Amino acid sequence: MDTSLHIVDYIIVALTLIGFVVFGLSFLNKQEDTTHYFTTSGTMPTWVIGLSILATLISSVTFLAYPGAGFDSNWILLIQGMMVPIVLLFIIGFIVPFYRKVIGISAYEYFEKRFGYLARVYTSLAFGMAHFSKMGTVFFLLALAISSMMGLNIYGVLIVLAIVVILYTMMGGIEAVMWLDVVQGILLMSGALIALGAMFLVAPVSPIEMIDFAWQNNKIGFGPYDWDLTQLTFFVIAINGIFYAIQKYGTDQTIVQRFLTAKSDKEAIRASYIGVLLAVPVWALFMFVGTMLFSFYHFTEFTLPNGIRPDSVFPHFITTQLPIGVAGLILSGLIAAALSSLDSDLNSLSAVGMDDFYKRFFPDKPDSHYLFVSRVIVAICGFAALGVSLIYVEAEGDTVLSIVFALYAIFSGGVAGVLLLGIFSKRANKQGLYIGIGVCILFTAWAIMTSQPIGAANQPLMDLGAYNFTHHNYMMGVYTHFIILGVGYVASFMFPGEMAPDDLTYYAYWKNRKKLKQEKD
Repeated sequence: MDTSLHIVDYIIVALTLIGFVVFGLSFLNKQEDTTHYFTTSGTMPTWVIGLSILATLISSVTFLAYPGAGFDSNWILLIQGMMVPIVLLFIIGFIVPFYRKVIGISAYEYFEKRFGYLARVYTSLAFGMAHFSKMGTVFFLLALAISSMMGLNIYGVLIVLAIVVILYTMMGGIEAVMWLDVVQGILLMSGALIALGAMFLVAPVSPIEMIDFAWQNNKIGFGPYDWDLTQLTFFVIAINGIFYAIQKYGTDQTIVQRFLTAKSDKEAIRASYIGVLLAVPVWALFMFVGTMLFSFYHFTEFTLPNGIRPDSVFPHFITTQLPIGVAGLILSGLIAAALSSLDSDLNSLSAVGMDDFYKRFFPDKPDSHYLFVSRVIVAICGFAALGVSLIYVEAEGDTVLSIVFALYAIFSGGVAGVLLLGIFSKRANKQGLYIGIGVCILFTAWAIMTSQPIGAANQPLMDLGAYNFTHHNYMMGVYTHFIILGVGYVASFMFPGEMAPDDLTYYAYWKNRKKLKQEKD
């Protein structure tokens, strides 16, 4: 698409990027040890943590892929996010103080205490695989939008973005990341609201008529509602969303690490509610933007380029319909949304790499050494994510949001099942879990090789006919959680031993709660 951005818009974007780097560097002198670098030593205000969680959950995937999905289909993919607050109501009161008590920096330290080091390695690698696939998506979407909107080379855009996010994350640590998340979250939401306002002002019909037209064309809804696990239906995405919520808020380092930055358990819980309860309306807002784009291009004389990807419709609207300066501000919001996710991933991947691996092989080094290596890991992960982004250049057919959810399901590795097994079963042991992990790996390999189309022939790598995996990709991740939970529990009975201590399970929390209730009565 041809760029229609003015020099003013370019200046706004450039100043935004420079501002992020300068702001991140301003925190350089505060990063004196790894504890502060990864957790701020528990000094962050509640509202900042909440907005940081929000910014971590939203990214260029939210800014571009949600409008793309809303334009191309309906709101079914929003169901995954809507499951989050429902699940959160049941787990947050326990999981937040639990992690703050049991771990130091890495969420996966718990799995080692409960099941041994192999469990820690497996869960941290699953986290890394899932987030590298997500980071590649974020980089790809952002670079694609910027290069098309500003007429720039996509590779040059990727290099500049990587340098910016690596610099301020590497130097400023989690403290710079979280304060920038606040600014980036505000820019993101402002961009969506401004775009909606522009659509309503330009369209020759009222917003009600635009909404009604979208409704009549089945753009606002969550169906189909068939109980069919081979297709993307309401029930498939809802089941997937439940386990996504458990894994995201129970095992994901980017979220768990923010629990550790709060001054107290109560403030960490409150911040979690702020972040999650704001995230769902933001996801819905961007899905609504896509739906209104569908109506906008029906009621106005403006047309879309032939063959335009759904994920590119919103950037096209920004460059062709918004006045000088406004387009630059919204583009800055897009960049902010992407970087707010990337910086969180980079800092968390560094925390996991340092705490779960590097310290294991190089113990007893001075903390200054670990701080230096942590920054090196940030840089390595940042440039590695660029490589992952090249995969998406070849992606065709589905919207990027669908691809992201599928990859997250594949790389989830049954980690939610490991968490549930560890917390709710005192009888489960490491031998049983390792058998469950083995079965899970075999299942995932079989499911991928017999279901994922490869090459020009569009055929799976291994065609077993009636024994192919035929259910939807999103269900793959769900089944891995059930496999580890079920097989791990049953196999544990083959290896009798000591029961897990209460303080590594839900039972200590439950006994405490009952005791407090009795004291009140």
